[in-house]
Amino acid sequence: MLTLVYNEGGALGTSFGPSFYYLATSLVILAFVLYYIYSSRAEKIMAYPLAFIAGGALGNIIDRIRIDKVIDWIDVDFFDMNIFGYQLERWWTFNLADAAISCSILFLLVSMLVSKFSDSNRSNEKTSSDVESTPSQM
Repeated sequence: MLTLVYNEGGALGTSFGPSFYYLATSLVILAFVLYYIYSSRAEKIMAYPLAFIAGGALGNIIDRIRIDKVIDWIDVDFFDMNIFGYQLERWWTFNLADAAISCSILFLLVSMLVSKFSDSNRSNEKTSSDVESTPSQM
């Protein structure tokens, strides 16, 4: 369902201060993300999701500069859930920029976990093969 919502706060309905706070924070984070895209441009698995994060942040920054709020319009009627005692009876309304940022962060977290898991398996295999191939000294 499409629903027009003007979000003066942050992601997931947070409200830590005025809209200017979110604009300034977004600009600082965008600068870090752009720097990291530039420094890791050879690693496509990192560069693409970071580019989606930068694009999403830029879309929300444009809304904040233009109308001092972010326009959210995707309204998903999701099932009720209880997360560590927090009852969520209504899913948040969001926009395409929020979806790009959230999916990219999730992708980066999963890829880091998979990479770490595969690296630890490789090091364990190498260690066990080194032990097997080392001649015993008598």
